[in-house]
Amino acid sequence: MKVLLINNDGAGFADYVDVQDNTSVQDLFNQRIGAARESNYLIRVNRLPVPRDQILQEGDRISITPTKIEGAS
Repeated sequence: MKVLLINNDGAGFADYVDVQDNTSVQDLFNQRIGAARESNYLIRVNRLPVPRDQILQEGDRISITPTKIEGAS
């Protein structure tokens, strides 16, 4: 299924990505961001905060935004 992933980390990008059925927010974060700490990011699905075990649906809009911008004090 396709979802829109908006990654605001670094240069940032928005793109439709294919994910498997029953993919959770946690799974997508681990696949796309990797070893980063979740607590350093604000993750929303369809503009709403969700739990990490939320299962993604076709057409969902996921945004991943760091809570601290690099270089800021």
